[in-house]
Parts: sequence; C-alpha cells; structure tokens
Amino acid sequence: MNILQIENITFSFSKKTKPVINDFSLSINSGEIVGVLGSSGSGKSTLLRLIAGLEMPTTGSINIAGRPVFSEKVFIQPENRGVGMVFQDYALFPHLTVKDNILFGLSKLTKSERITRLREMLELVQLEGFEKRYPHELSGGQQQRVALARALAPKPKLLLMDEPFSNLDADLKEVIREDLGIILKKANMTCILVSHDKKDVEAICKRKIMVGKSL
Repeated sequence: MNILQIENITFSFSKKTKPVINDFSLSINSGEIVGVLGSSGSGKSTLLRLIAGLEMPTTGSINIAGRPVFSEKVFIQPENRGVGMVFQDYALFPHLTVKDNILFGLSKLTKSERITRLREMLELVQLEGFEKRYPHELSGGQQQRVALARALAPKPKLLLMDEPFSNLDADLKEVIREDLGIILKKANMTCILVSHDKKDVEAICKRKIMVGKSL
C-alpha cells in the first residue's frame, strides 16, 4: 500500500525568495524506511514540515495513506494527518516523567487502553522500569528512545525523523542506529529519516534520496 504520495510540491519562505523545494515528487510504500540526504539549507527539514502540515506548499498535493492532506482545495491540520515526528532535540516535556511524555498524545484512548499502549511502547524501546524518571535523569540515547516511543504511541501511519542522531556522540550513534532500525522494523513503521550524514541513512534506510539542487 502507498503510504505517502507527494506530487509536484513547491515551497518558498516568501514570494521574493527562490523556492527551497521546487516541483518535488515522492512516493513511499508501507513499511519502507527512506533516507533524505542533503547539506544544511537544502530543504530536508522543510520537506518534513510540509508533510507534517507545519508549513504549507504553494503548489502540488500530498496524500497520506490514500487520503489528501494538502491540495489546492484541501488542508488537513497536523494533528489529524496520522503523522508522528521525532525532532532533532527530541522536544521532550522536561516537567513530565517518561510515562507522561509517552502518554501525552493518547488522550482519546480509555485509561486501560493507555496503560496497555504505554507498556507496549516501553517494551518496544526497552525502557521498562524508567517510567518515573524525568528527561534530565536520562542519557541522550534514552531520551531519544522516549521521543520515539511518544511518536509511535498513537500508531501513526507515517513517522518523520529530523536529524535524530545529531545530539549523540560517535560511539553512541552506532549503537542507537542499530537499535532504531530494529525498533522501526518491529513496529512495521513507514518512516522518512532526514540526515546530513550518509552513515545514518545507510545504516537504517533501504532507499535514499538526495535533496538540494535536484529539488
């Protein structure tokens, strides 16, 4: 099944500037993990923001799981797109425990459903026993796992990851890359991973696209 279909989108930050993304198209199937490579300012993160609904293209269309989320006549709000996002700095709530960070986007579920989903996520990212800890009590790798669990908890159709390894040192990167690949496969997650580092993409992604001049 086709999870993401982008057709001929263009985006610029103002009418006076050149497009950051120009006539760009992309198709991703269910379970695919696709890497997006490019230098700083090439439009990698902007592409994720357009898919998530945090920015609006000037032209083109975006479909997620067969449903239009952006076109000339349609704009679906970010929270209704079925998209999960892991940011570069993880964006965890510092005043919330691991448990409450993961449960944050599950308000529509019943209490028992939320507890079940929490247990599933803690097991998936191997953080059982860490429920009562706060982000500042975790290592960088553990914080990333919490951010991943929070993004996966609502069962998104598509996961977007923006430079997920940039805050980790080189030794930890290798371990976390491997772990992340395993977690995404276990969750059967369709994912776009943005990075400036070719090694990140090669370690996890089956397919890669370059952005920049080609956009």
